[in-house]
This record gives sequence, C-alpha cells and structure tokens, in this order.
Amino acid sequence: MSNYTSRDGSPYADQPPSTSSENDGWESTRAQTALATQIMSREDEGRSAQRQDIGRPVGNNVRELFVSCAPGEALQQQFEHLHPEFIAVHDLATRSSRQLLRGIAAASNRPVQKLVLRRQGYGTPLATLDFVEVPVSPQDLLRIYSTDVDDTTDATARHAVARTLLAYSQLGVMMIGALPAETVNNTLRPWHEEMIRSPWQNRHLLLLPLTNTTTLMTGGQDMVRGTSITVRTTPVVTRPADAWNFINGTWGRLHGPMAPRTPAPASFPGAPVRSGAPGASTAARPVAATSQAAAKVSARIDADYAASETPADRPGFAATNLLPLRPMPDVMTRPTPLHDDVLDVYVHQVCELAGVVGCCVFDVSSGLPVAHSGAGAPAVELARHGRALLSSMGTSSRALGLGHTLPDAAITLGSHHLLLRSVPKHAGMALLTVLDRTNANLTLARLQIERLDPLLDR
Repeated sequence: MSNYTSRDGSPYADQPPSTSSENDGWESTRAQTALATQIMSREDEGRSAQRQDIGRPVGNNVRELFVSCAPGEALQQQFEHLHPEFIAVHDLATRSSRQLLRGIAAASNRPVQKLVLRRQGYGTPLATLDFVEVPVSPQDLLRIYSTDVDDTTDATARHAVARTLLAYSQLGVMMIGALPAETVNNTLRPWHEEMIRSPWQNRHLLLLPLTNTTTLMTGGQDMVRGTSITVRTTPVVTRPADAWNFINGTWGRLHGPMAPRTPAPASFPGAPVRSGAPGASTAARPVAATSQAAAKVSARIDADYAASETPADRPGFAATNLLPLRPMPDVMTRPTPLHDDVLDVYVHQVCELAGVVGCCVFDVSSGLPVAHSGAGAPAVELARHGRALLSSMGTSSRALGLGHTLPDAAITLGSHHLLLRSVPKHAGMALLTVLDRTNANLTLARLQIERLDPLLDR
C-alpha cells in the first residue's frame, strides 16, 4: 500500500491547506456568540428569590401554572418549594369569599387576579383561583386567595385545592353561611379528619359566621381537638367590611400591629403591616384618626361590594346601616405566664411513660400553663379545660359535703384517658395528662406518675 503526501508534507495531497483568513473568520464568529461568565452577587440572588411566585404572568392579571398532576398536589408542591405567606378564605354553605375579595381589591385600588392551573402538554384548564394582593409594606404584598374554584366539575379536585390552600396558609378563614345547629358538627367533622390525616402547617383558623349559629363555637373547638391549631369564632358578620376588619385584626395580632397604628401605603390605609416590615412604626396614631381611617376603608369595601353585586352571586351578607367604628376600651393586661424548671423536667418524664400523648401543669387559680410536654392539644387549651374540670368537681364535692381538697380524677373518653391530679410540693398546681386508650393502662399509668413525685423534691 502506497502513501501519498503533498509538497508541504500533508498526508492529503488533494486538500488545500487552511488559510489564516478562514481561521480568523471562525474566531470572530465565536467571539460574537460566546456568553461571558457572570457571577451573581448575594444581593441579586436574594432579590431573585423574592421575585419567585406561583405560575408565570400572561397578562390581564392572569397567571398560569402548567402541571402534570392533580391541582391540589401541584399547589402543595409549589407551597413547599416557595413557602409563600398568604391568607385563604373558604366558604361553607355560602358563596361570599369572592365578593369579599372584590371589595378588598376595590378599597385597595388593586385588581382581582386569577391563577389558572393547566394540564401540561394540552393546556386544558384544571382549576382557576381568584386572589388579590394587598400591600403590607412598601416592598411586600400579602396575597388573599378564595378557595372557590372554577374550571372544574370534579368535587374531589375542588376539595383538594381548598384543603391545600387552608393547610399551607398562615391564616385560614372559614365563612359559615346559614347552617342548622344540628348540622354544624357534621359539616366541620371532615375538616377535623383532614387536619389530623393530611399535612397541615396552618396553626390559625378564623370562623366568620354570617348568621347566628349557637353551636358554631363548640363545633369549631371540636374541629381542632387533638391538634395544635388555634381557632377563633367571631360575632355574626353582616357586612363585607366587618369580615375584613376581623381578618385584618387577626393578621395584625399574629404578624404585627394593626395598620391604622402605622403609616400604611396611601393606596390602602387599612392594610395590615407585619412586624419588622420596612417603614413600620410603633408610635400610635390618635384614636380619632384611627377610627376615621378604618371606617373609610370599611365604607369603601361596602360601597364597592354593593355596586358590583349581581343576582347570581347570592351573597351571604345582610344589609345593615353603616356605623362608625369606635375605639376599644382599655382592658386589663393579661398576667405573665409562669415557669418552673423543675416542673419542666417533671412533665418531660411523664411524657416518657407508655401511652402518654401529652401533659400540662397549670396554675389552678389563674388557669395559666406552667409546664407542657408532648403533642395533641396546646398547653393553653389543656390548662383551661383542666381548670374547668377541677372547678366542676370542686363544686360537686362541696355541694355533697365531701370536702374542699383539690380532687384527683381519672376520666375515660372514647379513645383517650384523662388523668387529673394535684402536683405535690407545689401548692395551687395541677397536672392534666392525656393518654391513648389503646396503648395505655390507666391503673399502671397512675402508679407510674406517682413514682415520679420525688422529682419534685429538687
């Protein structure tokens, strides 16, 4: 086999050598298309993270999110990834949440926006949510969602979206329509099961009754029994402005002072301000100015709500005369909760016993918790109900002439036991212990708790 070479030594005799002009052309092309490496500073990275939001804007106050799973599951993934702060308003036996959002949007001069969840690859709308963004500081916006879902006829999907919004919100609001007293518990019981069974990060619920329902407060407490969720039931709400005032006040207590006490943005003088938000001030404004600002926002919400009302909306609010807001009278300062390191060790040892769900040592006279350990109901609820049980048993004991000493009691419920006893060497203190009936022996648990009394000698 013969080898052929060209005169300049190239093994390919018929291929002309490349010229320097051609190489220069390629180099100039590479220089034009090359992307220079850019290093993002920490400040830019923080701003980019703050701008992250669910879906992408597509104009006309609409955001789109393309998903490959069920709408409720897709929202849960977004909330767990982005951790947004928002309020969710849910309807029970009413359709008033959207009307409330329209009134808030009009009063804050901001539009009602939509979040559309679409099927990836097809673009079919799976669910559409209404929300409004209320300014809480010059830089931050607080989003308020309505759980009233459009673009779906699947009741399971609607419930899943509503559950996800309430479970991952920082404040869940339930607007309760006209429910007979005997059906309140049946309506709220499925939500109790959701709070225990599904991931539920929200710790604050607000019940807004639109009609007078006598059993709603008891039903609300039953709904959160066995959880660490705090529920508050407001008086009857007859106007959208009343609903906003309750929501605004609750958010202010959880995340900062009320907006009328601080210089809020001019676009919405009644917006809540988070504590530590830029521009927030702790100086209180005059009471007259506070009432006028709140009344102005409330009147604007009512006026825009009435103007936009249509027969199809069927609002649950009753027409009433608008009254000016009055400042609340001064109330007595709540006593400072007590604390004892010895009792902290004591309750932790009690919770180590078999079958114990949680326990709380509380002051009998004030009903304040002193030490708490375990899961289940929060310390404040255990202390309050423990004090009520002691008071009831003490009244019965005195009425029957059986003495005035602090009683001990063992109570068996459907799936739990309650042990209530005084705390030795700590006058005026009592211990309430909650045990799982399937895993605990009531007699043995009482003996084991008595054996822990030497811990109190420290």
